[in-house]
Amino acid sequence: MISVVIPAYNEERALPATLRQLFEQAGSYEVIVVDGGSHDRTCEIVRRWPINSRLPAPLTLVTAPKGRASQMNAGAKLARGEWLLFLHADTLLPVDALSRINALERNLTIQAGGFRHRFSGSDWRLRMISWLDNFRCVRSHIIYGDQAVFVRRALFERLGGFPDRPILEDVAFGENLLKVTTPILLSPPVVTDARKFLKMGIWRSFLRVLLIILHVEFKLPYLPRAFFQDIR
Repeated sequence: MISVVIPAYNEERALPATLRQLFEQAGSYEVIVVDGGSHDRTCEIVRRWPINSRLPAPLTLVTAPKGRASQMNAGAKLARGEWLLFLHADTLLPVDALSRINALERNLTIQAGGFRHRFSGSDWRLRMISWLDNFRCVRSHIIYGDQAVFVRRALFERLGGFPDRPILEDVAFGENLLKVTTPILLSPPVVTDARKFLKMGIWRSFLRVLLIILHVEFKLPYLPRAFFQDIR
């Protein structure tokens, strides 16, 4: 079984589509939404979702201190699945994604992985950013959080979960993963809502992505937390 852990903070706009698409997936799974103190309708949306008896998988809402690392680790502690899949609240899985991961259960050579990535919409600049991110991932084998990272629960626990840091927790976890395994990269891609990049400005967002990549690849000085301001 797969435990899908969704960290959420003020995601009332994107979360409904993510949940609708998720519950169209086949296979054995559970869904754990971990709220980080939202002050919009995020929690209400989860609580009022069709009761669990009408869903193809259990849906649980819990709270944790704000921060993706904190929230995802809290969700993982409640998980019952062999696989843990960490899905951003504004990201859609491809069709049959969970069935494909479940099918990997007996292949013990595969311990972790993620999906290729693209943004919603057709803007060529967003496609360029996704291409750059996918190229970076193929080269480095470090999977970012918006690529729907999945990992066997036993390995996740052995690594101590996501490092307790306010930013780039996905990169730090990916570096820890590489010490023990090489994650696989699946297609077709997950699709992330582009609204945050559009609101920030595409070129500014591109520069932000590029600086993160350079920071990771060449160990540039630590990026300030203000660099990762919340965009809703």
